[in-house]
Amino acid sequence: MITDAIASHINDQINREMYSAHFYLALAAQAEGMNLRGTAAWFFAKHGEEMTHALKLYRYLIDQDAVVRIGEVAAPETVAPSVTEMFERTLAHERRVTAHINALVDQALAVKDHATHIFLQWFVTEQIEEEATVKDILGRVRLFGDQGQSLLLIDNELAALAARLSPAAERPSA
Repeated sequence: MITDAIASHINDQINREMYSAHFYLALAAQAEGMNLRGTAAWFFAKHGEEMTHALKLYRYLIDQDAVVRIGEVAAPETVAPSVTEMFERTLAHERRVTAHINALVDQALAVKDHATHIFLQWFVTEQIEEEATVKDILGRVRLFGDQGQSLLLIDNELAALAARLSPAAERPSA
């Protein structure tokens, strides 16, 4: 049975996942404003993933007969209009999320909540993938630059990645 303390920590993580969704949605809007449709589509796909993560945690609490408490979601910080800066902030953000997931795993282990520990392994694995993907993108942006033809190439690659992540990430038609 899940403890009130663990349920509270999971509720906090739901809120962090919803913040992450807002963070990515803000970056998608910023990329749209920069006419970087592929980059915007990638950030929009990440927005959808973060909402899915929040719902996965929500469902776990419901299945454990725990109370779900949705908290206020803070507005994300504004990021400088530079693709390099956008992905540097994204990597820093994902590293913070990883730290929170790891702390949640530690808390579950401390109270011998094996069900929650097993449930959270999906998130641990997801964070490894998230950080690796962002590090790869950032490495390419730093190597090739975020201007001119290099930026166009990266934007096109991000559009292809977004299409694989989520068909909903495609730009809505007017």
